[in-house]
Amino acid sequence: MEWIKYTIDTTSAAEDDIAYMLNSLGIIGVEIEDKVPVGADENGGYFGDVVPEMPEDDHLARISFYLKKPGTGDSMLPEHYDPGTGPVDLPEPEGTVEEILARVREGIAEIGTYLNVGPATITAETTEEEDWVNNWKEHFHAFVVEGVAVVPSWEENEELPEADVTLRLDPGTAFGTGQHESTRLALKALRKYLKPGDRLLDIGTGSGILGLAAMKCGAKMVFSTDLDPNVPAALKENLAKNGISAENFRFVLGNIADDASVQYKALKASDGEGYDIVCANIIAEILAGITPAVPPLLKKGGVYITSGILQTHAQLVRDAMAETGLTILEETPMGEWESITARK
Repeated sequence: MEWIKYTIDTTSAAEDDIAYMLNSLGIIGVEIEDKVPVGADENGGYFGDVVPEMPEDDHLARISFYLKKPGTGDSMLPEHYDPGTGPVDLPEPEGTVEEILARVREGIAEIGTYLNVGPATITAETTEEEDWVNNWKEHFHAFVVEGVAVVPSWEENEELPEADVTLRLDPGTAFGTGQHESTRLALKALRKYLKPGDRLLDIGTGSGILGLAAMKCGAKMVFSTDLDPNVPAALKENLAKNGISAENFRFVLGNIADDASVQYKALKASDGEGYDIVCANIIAEILAGITPAVPPLLKKGGVYITSGILQTHAQLVRDAMAETGLTILEETPMGEWESITARK
């Protein structure tokens, strides 16, 4: 089935109003591209793998939407899916492609009376309809890092003899498949310092990959936190895939850096003794803010593993560790990233 991608060249100031206008016309599945810096509220407070550095904001935006090519089917829009229930019935724009585009241009012109909409040109590109639900699976296959095999559910029979631990993990809306350098660095440090029976605190758990690996390597329990509301569902699925009880892998949604209730729950889960290991795979700026909350949650001699650190920003983490009395044990680089491990 052929469909047409229409792209509006506009400004970041007008993108929200144009997207709303498209939705009001029955056009859903709108894509927005801009260089506006990502805010904490848009990325779960930056908890997850990494936040990429963006190019300088030029205040321009591209907004794309899709319509079926005339004569290729009754529906004007590509089929939409809900991951849990399959195809979803959604309202559609009425009229021919020409009539819909005319209404889009009228909507942009109206927005242009009170906002700078930029050139507001609309370009079209014809392409083939794809299986949006499953095509991404072509790019995620089983792999091994530090003896840990990460195997997606559609490769259940994959054999990786070089691995001594196997995780069943499907990437979802939560961050963390293990393929990024930052996660590989965190896994490397975890395999080095984790001992059977250890308690682990995982800050910014994402998909749960570090905590799951810890449990598979003999950890007694994991307590995890994140700010992303997508995490609980993804984590629940990944715990079930790996046969790990939620009783031994607990999760709290909240900011452990400044939320006393989250800190209290974390300490209580460790029976008040603190954790043998705290790991946080985030970014340097956020790690610097989290680090002061870590020593009270670590046992004496406990290890603090940090990753997601661009080498150019590593001094932020070093300074935060020094200010809180932590002793740096090692720094491990990989590409432009590095991990920093410290001891209480």
